[in-house]
Amino acid sequence: MAERWRPETHTFHLPEGEMTITLKDVAILTGMPISGDAVIGPQTKPEGGWGPLIHDRLGFDMPTTTPIQGRGHPPLNAGQVSVLWLVSHIQQEFVINDETPEEQVERYARIYLIGLVGGFLFPDKFNRWIQGIWLELLTGDWDAIGQKSWGSAVLAGVYRELCTCSKVGAKQAGAAIFILQLWVWEHLPMFAPLDPRPYRRNDDELNFLQNLPYGVK
Repeated sequence: MAERWRPETHTFHLPEGEMTITLKDVAILTGMPISGDAVIGPQTKPEGGWGPLIHDRLGFDMPTTTPIQGRGHPPLNAGQVSVLWLVSHIQQEFVINDETPEEQVERYARIYLIGLVGGFLFPDKFNRWIQGIWLELLTGDWDAIGQKSWGSAVLAGVYRELCTCSKVGAKQAGAAIFILQLWVWEHLPMFAPLDPRPYRRNDDELNFLQNLPYGVK
C-alpha cells in the first residue's frame, strides 16, 4: 500500500482508481472523536526542563543518566521518555485496589494515557520513545482531554508517515499504521485474513461487541 501512496494527492493509486483513508473511516474503525479542539502541544521546552514536569505530573523521578539495562540510552533523553522504562516501571510498582487514594488512581490513569497515546497512537518508528509533549496534553482537565479531536490528529500522523515511507529507501513507518491495516481489511477484503472464529457468536459476545468500535469486531 505504501508503494501505491502518492504524497501529492494523499491517495492510494489503485487499478480501479484512487482511494484514501477518511475521517469517517477513523471514527468508525477506532471510535476516536473527529471533532472538537485541535491536538496542539507546546512548541518550547518547559521552564526548568522535563524532569520537574514529569515529577509534578506523574509523581516520580526519572534518571537522566543511568542507561536502561541492555540499552545504551537513559530513560529520559531530550524531552523523550523511554517506552521500555515506563512500561517496566508500571508493571513493577503500580497496584490499584479499593484503598488506593483517588489522587493516586488519577495519576496512574495519566501515566496509562501517556503510554497509550505516545506509544500506540503516535509511536516513533521503533516504538522506543514517547514525546514529552503528551505530558502537557494529557495531564490537564479530564473533560478537556476527551473533547479533543484525536481522530483527526492520528489520521494526520498516518498521512505524514505514508508520505515518508513511500519514498525510495524507506524501511520503517511510525504513527498508528494499524488504522491502515484495518482500512485495507474493510475496503480491500481480498487482503483480509480469514475469520479466526468462524462459528456463530453467542449472545454474550454479541452484547459485548455492540458498544465497541467496528475495528474491534
